[in-house]
Amino acid sequence: MSRYNFKETEGAWQALWAERRCFAAQEDAGRPKYYVLEMFPYPSGRIHMGHVRNYTLGDVVARYKRAKGFNVLHPMGWDAFGLPAENAAMEKKIHPAKWTHDNIATMRAQLKSMGLSLDWERELATCNPDYYRQQQAMFVDLFEAGLVYRKEASVNWDPVDQTVLANEQVIDGRGWRTGAIVERRKLSQWFFKITAYSDELLAGLQGLDRWPAKVRLMQENWIGRSEGARAFFKLAGRKDGLEIFTTRPDTLFGASFAAIAADHPLAAELAATDPGLATFIEECRKTAISAEAIETAEKKGYRTRLEAIHPFDPSWKLPVYVANFVLMEYGTGAIFGCPAHDQRDLDFARKYGLPVTPVVCPPAEDPKSFAIGDTAYLGDGRAINSRFLDGLDVTAAKRAAIQRLAELGAGEGTVHYRLRDWLVSRQRYWGCPIPMVHCDGCGIIPVPKEALPVALPDDVTFDRPGNPLEHHPTWKNVPCPRCGKAARRETDTLDTFVDSSWYYIRFCSPTSGERPFERAAAEYWMPVDQYVGGVEHAILHLLYSRFFTRALKKIGLIGLDEPFAGLFTQGMVCHETYRNGAGDWLLPEEVMRSADGNWARIEDGGPVEVGRSEKMSKSKKNVIDPNPIIATYGADTARWFMLSDSPPDRDLEWTTAGVEGAGKFAQRLWRLITERLSALPAPGTPTPANIDARCEPLRRTTHKTIAGVTDDIETFHFNKAVARLYEFVNVITEFVGTNGALQTVPGSAWALREAFEALARLIGPMMPHLAEELWQRLGHTQLLVETPWPDADRRLTVDDSVTIAVQVNGKLRATIELPRDAAQAVAESAALAEDAVQRALAGKPPRKVIIVPNRIVNVVA
Repeated sequence: MSRYNFKETEGAWQALWAERRCFAAQEDAGRPKYYVLEMFPYPSGRIHMGHVRNYTLGDVVARYKRAKGFNVLHPMGWDAFGLPAENAAMEKKIHPAKWTHDNIATMRAQLKSMGLSLDWERELATCNPDYYRQQQAMFVDLFEAGLVYRKEASVNWDPVDQTVLANEQVIDGRGWRTGAIVERRKLSQWFFKITAYSDELLAGLQGLDRWPAKVRLMQENWIGRSEGARAFFKLAGRKDGLEIFTTRPDTLFGASFAAIAADHPLAAELAATDPGLATFIEECRKTAISAEAIETAEKKGYRTRLEAIHPFDPSWKLPVYVANFVLMEYGTGAIFGCPAHDQRDLDFARKYGLPVTPVVCPPAEDPKSFAIGDTAYLGDGRAINSRFLDGLDVTAAKRAAIQRLAELGAGEGTVHYRLRDWLVSRQRYWGCPIPMVHCDGCGIIPVPKEALPVALPDDVTFDRPGNPLEHHPTWKNVPCPRCGKAARRETDTLDTFVDSSWYYIRFCSPTSGERPFERAAAEYWMPVDQYVGGVEHAILHLLYSRFFTRALKKIGLIGLDEPFAGLFTQGMVCHETYRNGAGDWLLPEEVMRSADGNWARIEDGGPVEVGRSEKMSKSKKNVIDPNPIIATYGADTARWFMLSDSPPDRDLEWTTAGVEGAGKFAQRLWRLITERLSALPAPGTPTPANIDARCEPLRRTTHKTIAGVTDDIETFHFNKAVARLYEFVNVITEFVGTNGALQTVPGSAWALREAFEALARLIGPMMPHLAEELWQRLGHTQLLVETPWPDADRRLTVDDSVTIAVQVNGKLRATIELPRDAAQAVAESAALAEDAVQRALAGKPPRKVIIVPNRIVNVVA
């Protein structure tokens, strides 16, 4: 039997698609547009099967939408700046630019081997000067619009990468990339004023109905809008006081201490005459400033000589601490502690022997005996031990407390956000230079747009820690753009999340030279109709992009708020992990399983420890290189397995058996169609007038499969579409076996061609090379990628008869076969004629017969 030669076929079709520019996009007002985009990759070396899954999902949508008549934009680029390139420069003595461009070339070849329907003519890399020149111009515009500013602030410092991290990049107190324990430093840094859009970003989530609910909730929680009060606590013996924001003004009577941040101005003042406090403040600086890091750190404090006066009672004084869990960047840098109703405050109070007074009583508890143990009470209830608030529920108590604060001139109601401004300064070389100049006389001056780009110097060294731009002997020294005197370039570069916050718009007109993008092109293609990527970007990339699009609207570059109309977050591709005796990670191709079931190293037979299945990660080496898979089984097989094994939003377990099964199915498809070509009528043959009734089951299956696969692709149920196609092939195979002599059954050869052509078209988005080859073998001259999606004949998707359940007093007694939409009298008569129904009725007439058309007959005895 013939075998499908994917090695020749896949390369040939890829070359022809490229030659004919099948996937090159251009604006066309006469057709509806559809913009499909997968989150672009970092060029770290080689792609793995996680990339294959991500880009296959997007490619299925792109190919399907193109077949449905849409004008599809499906581009590819490279998120090419970042610290891994600098780390490689230090380790391998290679320039970051060469390392990056070499990796891009490798990964581009790998992606092309997958047969993705990408418009490679729009390819971009964020490290190219023509890209970051436009980014610098936008930075200048945003600076002049008041959305960029510089200030001294406590920042998260990664001691390994020796750069600042945004709060979102600190995970459990460690750097998101290095895993190093993050420290706190005070530096002058550049910020984007994302907080100016807090309300807009929160409200905009309501319209993103094609986003996963979990992603919208994650962003909502990160923005963190909360209503509360500003309360003013005077300081005993001083003229100043503490301004405190709280979401729980109803718990003010439960206060047992006040605390300020280690970098609060008061703390610095007190530390000048208190060496113990100065030492404690220095210890606080060894922890990160992110909320996650603060929550997991041990709560520590230093009692100062200050006392805060309670706003509701001038005679009530609270001790004031400097605490490691209070931050200047959150609220006002000062808090009051109510231990009974905040776990962090409770832990602190127990540690330092402070009072714990419950002021909210749960509904089921007795106010006289209710007490707090090791867990703070966070639920609803009635106010107790709270004087004029006693008896009120939490909501009413909040309102009453705010009203009293206002009457006393001691506070007011207010709204607070958890979201902080986006810190974008990074102390590294391989990034977009910030286009600003520091002049002693003129201050901080933007680089004129005509002088852009501020290009990275090539002659940098990585022989000592820190930012190579800071160490460069000449690059940072420039004349001031305004006065011409000696000045200094900004040596910080931009966070790479800035690069990825607008690339999707640049794809709309990637060769635009005078401006970042052509507005007409952007407003034709934008927003992205279907964005595909990992849920790990729910906060960092997606929130930043939503802000950046709004910022571009403010400076008049685009009239758009939301960049991504639809979002799909795919699951991870997972694989077992392997370690040798020394604990070093091993690649899957470095190990083998012996006959006794144990794992060993191929090289020397040494023992191997098999770990649990985890997300494919280069750090743990549990990655599968797609090149050997494609070389052994073909790109279509790899794509098919990625779509077939599990729902695309769930994790997928990579197995050799799974990909082998996908390869066998591809060969089965090939044989099923190519071995019967001579028996088929010519393409385009009209429907015969005398199709035998024995062909009807195949025809119905064909059109039901068309309808089902269409719905499955529309709803991202790709694994269901694959299951339908497996069943379709089974039905075709059975039909061929039953009707081996096709010419003896009138219309059977025509019905078989109809099924074969539908099958080829339906697998087109998933196995495009095999589908294209089969389409040609079926006698077509038009390319399949230029052929419309098949339409289901709705008459053939609805069965003529239905199986109806018959119940007596709610218990199933029989099933009957009836014509669809049979009259109720017919259904009742058929149901009552069943012997089992008559036995259940014991010869008595039914009291009532209830009929749900086409579904059930319920007889009430």
